[in-house]
Amino acid sequence: VGSLTIADTIKADAEKAINQLKMTGIKTTMLSGDKDTVVQYVAKKLGIRNAFGDLLPEDKVEKVKEIKARKESVAFVGDGVNDAPALKNADIGIAMGINGTEVSKEASHMILLDDNFATIIVAVQHGRKIFDNILKFIKYIMTGNSGEIWAIFLAPLFGLPIPLMAIHILWINLVTDGLPGLTLASEPAEANIMKRQPRNSTESIFSKGMTLHILWVGFLMGIVTIGMQAYAIHVANSHWQTMTFTVLCFSQLGHVMAIRSERDSTFKIGFLSNKPMVGALLITVTLQLMIIYVPFCNEIFKTQPLTMYELLLTLAVSSTVFWAVEIEKWIKNIKK
Repeated sequence: VGSLTIADTIKADAEKAINQLKMTGIKTTMLSGDKDTVVQYVAKKLGIRNAFGDLLPEDKVEKVKEIKARKESVAFVGDGVNDAPALKNADIGIAMGINGTEVSKEASHMILLDDNFATIIVAVQHGRKIFDNILKFIKYIMTGNSGEIWAIFLAPLFGLPIPLMAIHILWINLVTDGLPGLTLASEPAEANIMKRQPRNSTESIFSKGMTLHILWVGFLMGIVTIGMQAYAIHVANSHWQTMTFTVLCFSQLGHVMAIRSERDSTFKIGFLSNKPMVGALLITVTLQLMIIYVPFCNEIFKTQPLTMYELLLTLAVSSTVFWAVEIEKWIKNIKK
């Protein structure tokens, strides 16, 4: 007469991973075909409040559908054949790469190569960072285009000539927008990225102040541009178009530096924390200076060399956009 006890121990980092998910606002529910008493014991150890045992494959699917019916996104983690239907029906099915069955892998959308539940935390962080950076890119491009539109639209209303030539707009869209905008993809994750609540999947990317930012910063960019134009024309400066063009270019560079973080100041995150952007900004500024001071480029872009005073003036005026966005973030932090 004897007894045999089999224990499938809980992994050491599992509880830590569950707690980290709670911090991100992600709820964890255990769905298992194992005996309910075992499931409840494990759930208690891990701090999981919602745990269901003695489930059939179709029961798991129903649970997934119930959660989705509440307009919540569902990630289902499984490794067995009986998990395949739920993996397929979830918004994202996650299978185990080492111990997972081939059926579960085929039914899933993502495979954990190390079979470590804690790896999901890393995936969430990377996903949020990528999404953040996509939003920053959209904000940068749309605001820059808004600034160009405002400048061209408002100038005639103030009795001013069209501030930009077609080749200037093309240059801004290809170089000033392109190079710094692409480096937003390499922006590090923000400090509070894992403390945010999950984003509503039905929420527009233009929500939470995105549209307002595009409009008001674009309008400011346009006003600053034609303000420079009006001043230069008023003092009978033959370089007015070059100065106007340069102010718009440098305003956009100031904007891309300021929007690297949604709330933290650029001075806090550091100007050198995104080295690809530093390189892109240096290249863009160098190319802009070439357009201003190289005779060959003057012919192509219809620009004139600026005096040191004129160049410094354009830099000072264009910094208005950078400081305005920094103030916007400061106000957000006060209201938080």
